[in-house]
This record gives sequence, C-alpha cells and structure tokens, in this order.
Amino acid sequence: MTVRPSPGGLLAIDGRASVQFAGDRALTFRVVSVSDQPTYHGWIWLTGYVLDRRGEATAKREVYVQLAGLRPARAPDTMARRSARSHRASPYARRHDQDCAATGDRSGLRAGADAG
Repeated sequence: MTVRPSPGGLLAIDGRASVQFAGDRALTFRVVSVSDQPTYHGWIWLTGYVLDRRGEATAKREVYVQLAGLRPARAPDTMARRSARSHRASPYARRHDQDCAATGDRSGLRAGADAG
C-alpha cells in the first residue's frame, strides 16, 4: 500500500523507504511539509519531526524517501491519552463555571473591572 504523505501525517520510515533507515535506524515521523521540488521518479523530500516511543518530538529532519516504501504509523497510546487529557477542563473549573452561570454570579467580572 503506497501512502501519499501530507502535513500532519504519521509515517513509519524504515529500510523500505530508504536504506539509510534500515534496522534500528527506522523512524516514526510526523510530516510537517512535503516538498514540491522535482526529484527522481518515486522519491520525495519530507520535512518533519522524529518521534520517540512516547510520541514526543526529538528532532526536526528533512528526509529523502521512496513513496512506495512509506507506511502509516500507529500513534503511541500515551500520545492519544495526553491529547485527550489536555483538551479536557478540570471538573472543578467546569462546575465553577456552571455554578456561576446558574446563579448569575458575576462578582469575578465586577472585581476584575474595579481593579483596572
């Protein structure tokens, strides 16, 4: 299966994509940009970040790879959990906002305006 890379895509880059990434030199790669620079048929320049096992970016790289050798990579589980956790408000903050809206309590807004 040939993968057409696009910004934001997560790829497994190994020896199938280029001999320089064979064996323990394989990468999990988050694509930032795809070059439109002319290359040899079937090859492409990609710019992106190398990810570690936790999904953290460790280095920005530009790689020259064969399209036919690219494979989609699975996102690390910790990356998905961290993403969901970072977008979720704390229960206290949500409850406090709801309580203030229900009671019409705008004291926090008044106090901020009086302080200015």
